[in-house]
Amino acid sequence: MELEARLDDIRRFAEENNVDVSAQLAEIEARAAELRRDLYANLPPKDILQLARNPKRPSTLDYIQLLCEEWVELHGDRLFGDDLALVGGLARLGDHPVVIMGHQKGRDTKDNIQRNFGMPQPEGYRKALRLMDHANHFQLPIIALIDTPGAHAGVDAEQRGQGEAIARNLQHMFSYEVPILCAVIGEGGSGGALAIGVGNRMLMFEYAVYSVISPDSCSVILWRDKKHIEQAANALKITARDLKQLGIVDEIIPEPPGGAHRDPQRAAANLKEALLRHLDELLTLDGPTRRTQRYEKFRAMARFQEI
Repeated sequence: MELEARLDDIRRFAEENNVDVSAQLAEIEARAAELRRDLYANLPPKDILQLARNPKRPSTLDYIQLLCEEWVELHGDRLFGDDLALVGGLARLGDHPVVIMGHQKGRDTKDNIQRNFGMPQPEGYRKALRLMDHANHFQLPIIALIDTPGAHAGVDAEQRGQGEAIARNLQHMFSYEVPILCAVIGEGGSGGALAIGVGNRMLMFEYAVYSVISPDSCSVILWRDKKHIEQAANALKITARDLKQLGIVDEIIPEPPGGAHRDPQRAAANLKEALLRHLDELLTLDGPTRRTQRYEKFRAMARFQEI
């Protein structure tokens, strides 16, 4: 930050005095880039968690605009209402017509309240189910972008069947024969993430997180306060590197130095390349094979070995 502030000062001085300082700028920029690479190459889980929650990080709608040549958003679950915390619709990814959906957080306080901070209600998951049923009926691949701290846990959500809505999504996603590609673009928390996370491939951005519970909630439950977030983050294995080693994640998508928010176009290009590559592989398989592959992928998780 100090080097970047110096760069701004030098640029301002050069403009005001019409002085050529390109050599000095290049030297400081090279030093800043080197420090950024070193810093972000060894971030602990608690710092990666903060990066994943950065409010400037690209959201699902940002990626859809950058990834897709065409996009038509579809609304409502046809049962209760339209949940703005989960968005989805029809799109074209490269040469492929797809159904794409994902959690949507807000940019500011007002937007976050409207989007419920990216925590869907039951009608959000039922909207996702309606879109996925549509995709399976018309043989369209499903793309799911995950970015939520978890499903909404309020009394109203429980009254409308939050647990049932999530469970039904899991059940149906295991039955579909179309390709399903999931990508954690920010924060993947609990069943709220898994409800659209049963895929043939699970991709994950380099500075995203994915866990059965957020480190904050884990700390409160186990230690009765939030002072142990760092300990919880280390134990939960929330980072892309840990999850790749555990076999939960199939591929880690590299981010620009400093995180996806520093260069959204480059992050989106990396995501698009990975999605198209895996989609082309899955399209060579027949439907029953894709369904069986998805089932076996999840059955192979969480194996234990006594030592």
